Amino acid sequence: MTEARVPILMYHAVSAEPNDATRALSVTPEAFAEQMEQVADRGLTPLTTAGLAARWRSGRPLPDRPVLITFDDGYEGVHRHALPALAGHGFPATLFVSTGWLRGPYDTGGGLDTMLDWGQVRELADAGVEIGGHSHTHPQLDQIDDATLRAELTRCRDIVADELGALPVSFAYPYGYSSRRVRTAVRENGFAQALAVGNSLARRAQGPYALRRVTVRRSTGAEEFERLLDGRAIARTFARDRALTKGYAVVRRTRQLHRRTVGAVV
Repeated sequence: MTEARVPILMYHAVSAEPNDATRALSVTPEAFAEQMEQVADRGLTPLTTAGLAARWRSGRPLPDRPVLITFDDGYEGVHRHALPALAGHGFPATLFVSTGWLRGPYDTGGGLDTMLDWGQVRELADAGVEIGGHSHTHPQLDQIDDATLRAELTRCRDIVADELGALPVSFAYPYGYSSRRVRTAVRENGFAQALAVGNSLARRAQGPYALRRVTVRRSTGAEEFERLLDGRAIARTFARDRALTKGYAVVRRTRQLHRRTVGAVV
């Protein structure tokens, strides 16, 4: 039996006029509404991140043509623009929040554009959007020390729990970066599953802490979006992204080795 491959769509800002920092990874409200129409017209069945992972963990069958709709960071347009489009189709989704970027008592000022406030996050949760963790200040988790890593995860988890009354069970790695150490820390902080990027389809064999997503951005047209939903030509679509990722991975490993060496000397 062929292993199921599931498109997990990764969105960021949904905005007509994003700033320069978020423009490339944003989509217009019109484009998002049209993409949700495509999901509906093609007969796909959206799930939350927790819903997909629970089915894979238990061995229960997936629904016909599953897809995940996910958002990172916590931009205000997810409430203003994405929620009405999702609600119009009855689609669930998952929002991964960087708690220190959201407007309110924990705001560190790091948000890249207009961010959600906690009232809006609660309204999203009440509308069927799963709220997951995305760290507190959005660092590259594999580049920080153990104490800082634990603080980023614990603070994010506890703030979401305090604001929503339930612990978050899903996590998305900022920038998509993780390592065995990071994945272990995510699990130890109570998250049952986590999403990376990878720009390929998700498979059960990837494991619950390294499920891959495909990036939806401002340049994603209707034909490309259709290919993402169908899982066609994914490697070709993201060939440049993968080449850049591999090159940067070498740089990042060199940085990690340098830090360990310096730490040993000190």
